[in-house]
Amino acid sequence: MHLFAQIYEFAASAGALEGYVYRREDADMKALTSWIANLKTAYGLLPQEVLHEVQGSIDQTLGRAWKSLDLSLGQDNDLAQTVKSMIKGRLPETPDEFQKKKWYEE
Repeated sequence: MHLFAQIYEFAASAGALEGYVYRREDADMKALTSWIANLKTAYGLLPQEVLHEVQGSIDQTLGRAWKSLDLSLGQDNDLAQTVKSMIKGRLPETPDEFQKKKWYEE
């Protein structure tokens, strides 16, 4: 699979996860377990030069997902910890932290 397609699929899955867990109490734990494991695997397969360029965006998207998981499952939950392991920068205070302008808005 072409690298651009890999990046897109990872980003789409991360964004969908963020939306799925947003302030949600009744998530399907079996699906969530598989979803997060697949994200972790994909993250590990992305080249370091790609991660260097996109890590800030990953931190924001998965950071908001992590915060929702923290609120619903607790930050020590294995799934929350797996998501947190892909975040290298600052963690958000809330799942509503959307302060960054998009590249097309600048």
